[in-house]
Amino acid sequence: MITGATGDTGAEARGSGRSPASDRILVGLSTASVYPENTEAAFEYAADLGYDGVELMVWAESVSQDVAAVTRLVRRYSVPVLAVHAPCLLISQRVWGADPVAKLERSVHAAEDLGARTVVVHPPFRWQRRYADGFADQVGELEEASGHVVVAVENMFPMRADRFWGAKERSAERLERRGGPGPGVSAFAPSYDPTDVGHEHYTLDLSHTATAGMDAFALAERMGGGLTHLHLADGRGASADEHLIPGHGSQPCAALCRSLAESAFSGQAVLEVNTQTARTRAERRSMLAQSLAFAREHLSR
Repeated sequence: MITGATGDTGAEARGSGRSPASDRILVGLSTASVYPENTEAAFEYAADLGYDGVELMVWAESVSQDVAAVTRLVRRYSVPVLAVHAPCLLISQRVWGADPVAKLERSVHAAEDLGARTVVVHPPFRWQRRYADGFADQVGELEEASGHVVVAVENMFPMRADRFWGAKERSAERLERRGGPGPGVSAFAPSYDPTDVGHEHYTLDLSHTATAGMDAFALAERMGGGLTHLHLADGRGASADEHLIPGHGSQPCAALCRSLAESAFSGQAVLEVNTQTARTRAERRSMLAQSLAFAREHLSR
């Protein structure tokens, strides 16, 4: 059991996304999981399949950047926004401007406006020196100023040298043989492991632990009571981030979910899976339904 994953039992746990009257862990769908379909499609799938809400990935698509447009989708589909993923991917470096400090602040305000309780953010890139220097302080100040939105810093992974040496399957085999990712460079400051700095709240991503060759349970223990958000996906240890359907890789997805369900974890779980291989909408729907069924089974209390 993940003994550190404790929750608040106050009027409503800060960042929990649920009231103490409900013992169910909410399961959301990342809007990134339906790519190349759009944000509205994610709301449609979530409503149709019975997800508890969505995590809004803010990126190049204009609707994802428009709080008013997203609010209309919430009303149209009766699907709430559980979390907002700040635009901190390499491909979204110019979304909401070029200043990462201002973008993180705007993400928290968007979460407040949408009624979400969590903002997911990656550690700063190494070249974002001013942002990196003040990142921990800014995260804490934003949480304190908001009062109910938590900023959950996500574990990432190194850029591995074997990414350039051949197929994903062979890189996964190499990681397994040597017991780690091998030569690589972290693009994040000071580390792709946010517990190296220490924050109040964390997002645990199980696809990223696979690529980084990290022990998911050990990382969850280091996150302790700060583990407030789960990105549920899988990976085989390939050099490129995979975001497989949970149960299709090497990560202990089922065991970790059961451990969270047996603990006082009061956060949310979000399926962040790659469905780009789907040839039809029916096939994508099936992949998302399978992911939800896995989460419901193993996060059940």
